[in-house]
Amino acid sequence: MLTPNCWCYPDFPVLQVPIAQLRRTGILQAALAKLKDEGEDYAQIPLTQITWYHHRSLISRVKDVTERAFYMMATAQEGWSRDVMLMQIANNYIEAKGQAINNFWETLPPIQSDLARYTFKDPYNSSFLGSVALQNELSIEKELTKRVTDFLLEMGRGFSFVGRQYHLTVDGDDYYIDILMYHLKLHCYVVVELKAVEFIPEFVSKLNFYISAVDEYVKTAEDKPTIGLLLCRTKSDTKAKFALRGVTQPLGIAQYETEQLFADIASALPQMEDIENEMDNGIEIR
Repeated sequence: MLTPNCWCYPDFPVLQVPIAQLRRTGILQAALAKLKDEGEDYAQIPLTQITWYHHRSLISRVKDVTERAFYMMATAQEGWSRDVMLMQIANNYIEAKGQAINNFWETLPPIQSDLARYTFKDPYNSSFLGSVALQNELSIEKELTKRVTDFLLEMGRGFSFVGRQYHLTVDGDDYYIDILMYHLKLHCYVVVELKAVEFIPEFVSKLNFYISAVDEYVKTAEDKPTIGLLLCRTKSDTKAKFALRGVTQPLGIAQYETEQLFADIASALPQMEDIENEMDNGIEIR
């Protein structure tokens, strides 16, 4: 048996990790149940579900066995290449997965709510947008449409892009959903609203309205209830939780990460000391 403190793989083709430790990660509980025998305390995770090329990178980059098991399962489930897996490790994917503030337990059946909770994360990485992520909602939407492959990769496996500024008419008035998506595993539409500002409770009411409209005019009898995702530049978890109390539509609230973008832009700018030195030397700053 592989102990939690050992980071070398055994000769047999499974990794054994304590169930209690895996439950603290964002691993889908239905998938976790398949990895354990009745009454067992350890999950049996097949090593052969990812390539040895992946394993070599995991061994060198992730020392904790539980975290490594998480990334093994996520890589297999999401179909990540080695480079994408390394990017997700660098972005601390394990801390973000399943962390979006939501009301899924209260608004969806147990199996659906577990999968929905696992599907959405917090925060989302917006680095692929560059400085556009610091602009207004319309600019972000346009760039997401141009970079739809990167956007779908960040959203996760199972999402498909339906449209941007998706038009709906309700009682003679026109409304436009920022981004409409469909999730193949959840079998439902996902309404994504972008807010390039800090979260305020009023945003939930508008998204709730859009979810109802999609359920009424777009959803078919074969589709599951529509889910809403509100993406804000920043948010207070406490305010987000309060805003979801009493809301009967399934809805998640997350933020998109911009701190690293600010850091990258700042590091690219000349420092004050450099400017002063160049001015003293008579060099023109361009």
